[in-house]
Amino acid sequence: MDSLLGVDVGGTFTDFLLWQDGQFRAHKRPSTPDDPSRAVLEGIDALEVAPDLIIHGSTVATNAVLTRRGARTALVTTAGMRDLLVIGRQNREDIYDLEPETPEPLVPEELRFELSAALDHHGAVDRPFDPAQARHLLEAARAGGAEALAVSLLYAYANPELEKAFAEVATEFEAEDGLYLSVSSRVSPEYREVERTATTVLNAYVGPVMARYIQRLSDGLEERGCGPLRIVQSDGGSADARRAAQLPVATLLSGPSAGVAGAFEISRSASFDRIITFDMGGTSTDVALCDGAIPTRPDVVVAGFPARTPVVDVHTVGAGGGSIARLDAGGALRVGPQSAGADPGPASYGRGEDFTVTDAQVVLGRLAGGGLLDGSMTLDVDRAHAAGAPLIEAFGTIEAAAQAVVSVAVANMEAALRVVSVQRGHDPREFTLVAFGGAGPLHACALADALEMPRVLVPLLPGVLAAQGAVWSDVTGTRSRSVLTAFEEPTFPALTAALHAVGEEVRAEPGLDAAELHYGFDMRYTGQSYELTIDADPADPGSSGAAFHALHEQRFAHSDLDAAVEVVNVRATAVVAGAGEPARPTFAETEAIPEVTPVWFDGQQHDTPNLRREQLRPGARLDGPAVIHQLDTTTLVEPGWTATADDDGNLVLERAR
Repeated sequence: MDSLLGVDVGGTFTDFLLWQDGQFRAHKRPSTPDDPSRAVLEGIDALEVAPDLIIHGSTVATNAVLTRRGARTALVTTAGMRDLLVIGRQNREDIYDLEPETPEPLVPEELRFELSAALDHHGAVDRPFDPAQARHLLEAARAGGAEALAVSLLYAYANPELEKAFAEVATEFEAEDGLYLSVSSRVSPEYREVERTATTVLNAYVGPVMARYIQRLSDGLEERGCGPLRIVQSDGGSADARRAAQLPVATLLSGPSAGVAGAFEISRSASFDRIITFDMGGTSTDVALCDGAIPTRPDVVVAGFPARTPVVDVHTVGAGGGSIARLDAGGALRVGPQSAGADPGPASYGRGEDFTVTDAQVVLGRLAGGGLLDGSMTLDVDRAHAAGAPLIEAFGTIEAAAQAVVSVAVANMEAALRVVSVQRGHDPREFTLVAFGGAGPLHACALADALEMPRVLVPLLPGVLAAQGAVWSDVTGTRSRSVLTAFEEPTFPALTAALHAVGEEVRAEPGLDAAELHYGFDMRYTGQSYELTIDADPADPGSSGAAFHALHEQRFAHSDLDAAVEVVNVRATAVVAGAGEPARPTFAETEAIPEVTPVWFDGQQHDTPNLRREQLRPGARLDGPAVIHQLDTTTLVEPGWTATADDDGNLVLERAR
């Protein structure tokens, strides 16, 4: 393949990384929130290339949920279950909140319908299916203005027969009226009615939005003579455009997962396999702890809505370069989660009025220089100062206000890192912080200081690392099935058969027929409410027992080797290896003399050298303070830190001894 293009759409910038004829090119441009595909197509035009394959990290599904701009969705359930999502689990995020607020259901009351056909808890048909009733419900959904329909029948995980019968009737109706169909036995064939129904509804809610976006982008790519499109999924792999349109719920963490995957590959190559990833963009910060492997979990919650779909275990906070600083009613400084986004953006970008984290860095002299994107995007220093003027009364000087804004933003991100490390029994001092995203390397030293982490790794192309991770992504697909059976020797043949069955199902997906299969069990002690996912071997299913006890001990500090264990779900993930190659550094032909500019650190100005990243050849060592510029980001080496360039072009930042 001659050319591969990775694309990641963020809240502020859209990032591109192109591999062509053994060379790579990075590109960034402002995102277009009204239509994300426009920035993607404009970037391809700017690169003047028609890639053979485009692999795209997408925020379309996530934003549709966050902004409540998904399709008008109807739900068909078994009689007596129409209010299942309203009742939910009755869980409280905060048990001390006397007036908890739950999000309005994605399906309005008038579009919740009941089907008389039913299964018993073993999956046997209790009441037969009536095609005429199904047709009537479909007509009622259409009359109510529904664009999408979710079907989740009681005990369908045990027997999909009734849902398949409904889907056959709906397929005819869909051909007539274009109703998007989401069926639980296809989307999430697992027990727990609330989560299965919520996942199926989410898939229906974002389905038409995602399908239209993919079609619009695919049309634009075809007009330019480009190759096929793949979409990054929440598990860090990717799927072809058709599968992504059919199962968009699997893309809810598309962008962040690609960044973690890219960071892990680069770190492992640099001999750091215990890392905490720190992806700070314009709108949010995503963090994940990788202790020798990329962490995954089988579910995710977006804007209060749960979904059962494999995801990279990422924790997100509303702290980014565009996070808006303000004084609250009590005079305390708040930074985020509100963001200036791409439009209008930070004040220093020339249109915004609010003082943001980026503007604070401009005031402190860390970003002024020649602007962003290799000087193609100038920064308005005076406008940044004017936007921060309302904070001067509280802090005395604009520089003190800017430092306070940065400190609060770092504290918000420190709290996020503590969630994935300290709160889960890990000591951050034993890990390397991998900083990427457009703003990550600018804040990495301060964050590492706050957590006493020994070093920071800044990849060669940190600002477009999610796009790089997209290119590296494997083609993946996962299928699961609830079995709810005891984990003991007499059940092992049945467990092996179930693993092979889901393996065959996932290999039937387009493009996965020759994939390598990885199997897993969702296991728990009998009587527990939640499970741990353990690798499984169909040839020796009993080998998962020891691994389950060990993981339970690690996660919860206790285990019981004599307690009964059960398998709730079996899983099979198909993997086809990606085709990306590592980016290789290029260096300046001559060693330039650094420009020295004043930069503020902790209330004092320091004469600080400004360098280009390509000036740092392997082995080059630089003592802080220093500012290192490149197309996709700015790296800040704070006083008391040193930066060393390795053979792959990464920067290793460590405290000076």
